[in-house]
Amino acid sequence: MVHVSSWIRRRDHNLFVNAFVLLVCGLIAGVVVAAALFPYAAMSGLTLRAGEEAFASLPSELKAFKSPQITRVYASDNKTPITQFYDEFRSDVPLKDISPHMRAAMVAAEDREFYKHNGVDIKGVARALVNNNQGGPKQGASTITMQWVRMSLAYSATSPKDVVEATKDTPKRKLTEMKYALELEKQLSKDQILERYLNIVPFGKQTYGVFAASRVYFNKSPKDLTIGEAAMLAGIVRAPSGYDPTTSDGHEEIRQRRNNYVIPGMVEMGAITAAQANEAIKTSIPKKVRPISNGCVSVAKNNWGFFCDYFYRWWMDRQEFGPTAYDRERRLKSGGYRITTTLDVTAQKQARARISDLISEKNKNALLLAAVQPGTGKVRLLAANRRYKLDDPADPQNKISSDPRKARQGIRGSYPNTTNPLLTGGGDITGYQAGSVMKIFTLVAALEKNYPLAYTIKAEKRYKSKYIIDSGNDAACEGTHYWCPSNSGGGGEGVYNMWSGFGRSINTYFVPLEERVGAENVVAVAKRFGIQFRAASDATLAQPGNAHQWGAFTLGVSATTPLDMANAYATLAADGMYCPPTPIEGIVTRDGAKLDVGRSHCIRATDVDVARAAVDAARCPVGDSARLGSCEGSTAGDTRRVVGHPVFGKTGTTDRDKTASLIAGTTSLVVAGYLVNPDYQNHRDRLRHEQVNPAVYRTLGDYMDDKPRVQFKRPENRKIAYGDRRSIPDVECDPLGRASNRLERAGFTVDIGREVDSNCPAGTAAGTDPSGRTVKNGVVTIEVSNGKSTDPPVIPGVPPSTPPTPPQNPPR
Repeated sequence: MVHVSSWIRRRDHNLFVNAFVLLVCGLIAGVVVAAALFPYAAMSGLTLRAGEEAFASLPSELKAFKSPQITRVYASDNKTPITQFYDEFRSDVPLKDISPHMRAAMVAAEDREFYKHNGVDIKGVARALVNNNQGGPKQGASTITMQWVRMSLAYSATSPKDVVEATKDTPKRKLTEMKYALELEKQLSKDQILERYLNIVPFGKQTYGVFAASRVYFNKSPKDLTIGEAAMLAGIVRAPSGYDPTTSDGHEEIRQRRNNYVIPGMVEMGAITAAQANEAIKTSIPKKVRPISNGCVSVAKNNWGFFCDYFYRWWMDRQEFGPTAYDRERRLKSGGYRITTTLDVTAQKQARARISDLISEKNKNALLLAAVQPGTGKVRLLAANRRYKLDDPADPQNKISSDPRKARQGIRGSYPNTTNPLLTGGGDITGYQAGSVMKIFTLVAALEKNYPLAYTIKAEKRYKSKYIIDSGNDAACEGTHYWCPSNSGGGGEGVYNMWSGFGRSINTYFVPLEERVGAENVVAVAKRFGIQFRAASDATLAQPGNAHQWGAFTLGVSATTPLDMANAYATLAADGMYCPPTPIEGIVTRDGAKLDVGRSHCIRATDVDVARAAVDAARCPVGDSARLGSCEGSTAGDTRRVVGHPVFGKTGTTDRDKTASLIAGTTSLVVAGYLVNPDYQNHRDRLRHEQVNPAVYRTLGDYMDDKPRVQFKRPENRKIAYGDRRSIPDVECDPLGRASNRLERAGFTVDIGREVDSNCPAGTAAGTDPSGRTVKNGVVTIEVSNGKSTDPPVIPGVPPSTPPTPPQNPPR
C-alpha cells in the first residue's frame, strides 16, 4: 500500500502539481475541500484550465511489459521437474484458477471500493489528504488499479532511472498513476485488472504473485486456498516484511490484521458470512514456509545437479539468449520458459546406483560417467560419486585436499561436495588424461589415409620413434633425444593389425602408425570429433603447425572429459556424423511458442565407411567379435557379456595407473567412464579398472535391457578393411637376403622371424607368415629354417603313410 502522507506534508508549492491535485479533488470532492487543503492556490478559472491541460498532457497508454516468470526445467519425459530458475518467484495463473476467497480477501485488504470506482478513489484520496495533513494515522489512497499501474511502470522501465521515476514518492508520480488508472479501467474489466494484480503483487519471502505465495506458505495451488489462508496472504501485501509470519513479531501482526481487518472486511462486503468468518479466524498461521528451490545447487539430493549445471552452462554460452552473460541469465531467470531436457531420469538413477556400488562419495578419487545418444548429441546422463552441493564453510564436510600443496594451505578437496563441472569441463576443470581411449583418433586418421584395418606392423617391446623429446626424459631411448614408448606391462612384441592392435591396446603398434599417418592429422580428427583442448598446453600443441611432433597424443596425454569422449565415440556409432552435445529436447516460451534452439546441427566428421570400419576394430577391446577380421584379444572382455548387445569401445590407462577409463557403446547409447583424482592428478594411487569398467558396462546394460538388438553396419567398400591385397612370393629355401629382396620388391615390409623345423637348409627361408596373400605394405615375416627335417622317417618295408580321405559331409 502506498501512502501519500509524505508528499502532502511537504506541501509542495509547485503550482503545476497543486493544480493537478486541485483538479482531481475538485471534480469529485468539491472545490471547498481543495480550497481547504490549498489555501495558497488561486482558485481562478485560469488555474483550473491549466491543471486540466497539464493533466490531459500526462501519458495514458502503458508500455507493454511482461512480469518476470519462473523458468521450469524438466527431464526428457517432460514431466519430472529437474529445477527452476527465477529472479522473482512468480508464475501467472488465470483468475478462474484462483480461489474466490483469495479474490475477495485481496479486495477487502487493499481496495474495498474496487468494484465501485473507475480506477481512482477520489473520496479516498481526499480523505487520506485531509487525515494525513492533520496529523492523523497514515492512510493510503492507491487503488488496486493504481498499484498495478505503479508496478507495471517499474517492470516496463528500461533503465534504473526509469525504475526510480516509476516508484519514488512524488505528487507527479501519483497523478501519473491516476491518469493511467482511469484509462486502464476503460480498456479492461475489473476481473481482468484483479487477475493482473494478483499475479504481480509481492507477498514476501521472495514470492511474487498468488501462485508463488500459495506454494511457499501453504504448499497448495491458488484455487485451493481457504478463507483463512487467503485472508492471511492478502493481509501480507500491505507490508510484507512487517507481516512476515515466520518472525515472532510478524506472526502476531499478521494474525491481528487478518482477524481484525481482512476477514471482517470480507463479511462487510458480503463475500462470506459471519459464521464463515468465525471459522476462518481459527485457521492456524504457519510459522515456517516451504523452501524455494532455485538453480542447480538446490537439486543435489536428486543426483542430477551435474546435469543441471551442464544445462546452465550451455544456456549461458548461447548467443541466441542475449549478447552478454548478464542478458542470458536475466532471460533464463525471468522468461517463464518450459524447458524439456535430454536427461533420462531412469538411466541417471541407475548410473548413480552403479557408481555407489563401487566407490564411496567420500573417496578422494572420482568415478565419472557421461552418456550420449549417437546421431543426436543428446546427453542422457551425467553421474558421479559426488554431491552437486556447495560445502558449508561454517560446517565443512569436505576433506582437506589430497594435493599436498593445497593441503598445506588448508584448501579442501572436492569430496564429497562440489559444484565443479567434473564431467563436462569448464571453469578450472580442463579435463583428465584418459590414456588409450585416444588411440581411436589414430585409427580413424589411418583409415582416412587409406591404411586398411588389415594393415600390419611389427610391434616391438620398446619402439624407437622419430619424435624428439628431452634426452633426460625417462621415455627417451638411452643416449638419444628420441621418444621410445613401450607397452603397458612390457612385452607385446609381434605383428599386429588394427583389430588386434586396438583390441590388445599395443602402444608400439599405434605410435609407428601415428608416424606414418602424421600426428597433425590425428589431432585434426580429434578436433572434428569434438575434443576441446581446454588445457593451455594442449591448446598450444593442437594449433596448426605445432602437432607434427606430438607423438604421445595417440597414447592419451591430452586432457579430455567423459562427455567429450562419450560424444566422440558416439560420432562413430552415428556413421561419422558429429552432433554437438546438447541438454535440450525442446524449449517453449511463456506464450507457447517453440524455439528452434538446442537441437544439434550435425555435421560430417568422417566418411561413413571409415566410421563403420573403426567401429568394427573397436568391438575387439570390449569382448565383441569383429565382423570383418579377427580380434585376438580384449582388455574389457566382460563388456559384451554384460551388455548383451553388439558393443564397441576402448579402455584407457595412463602412466602408473593415475587414471583408468572405459568407453562402451551401442547404436543407442555411448557411456564413457573415468576414474580420476580431480584435485591432484599427479597422485600416487593405482586406479583400477575393476571400479570403472563395471560402472560403465553395467550402466550401459541397464539402459539396453529392454532395447532391440541392433547390429553395427559393415562398410560398403571392403577395401577399407582388407586394402590392396597382393600375392606373397614363394621364398621357401631361398637365402635370407634373396628372400628379403623378393618380398620387398613385391611391396611388403620384411621381418626376420624365429627358427622353425624345415627340410630347407639351415639359415635359409623356411617360408613366410602369412603365406598366400596379404595387404600391400603389410609385414611379412620370414621364418628361418633350422635344417631339421619335418619329413617322417623312412622304415624299410613299410610304405609311407598317406593322409586319410576327408568325409563327404564334414561336420560344421
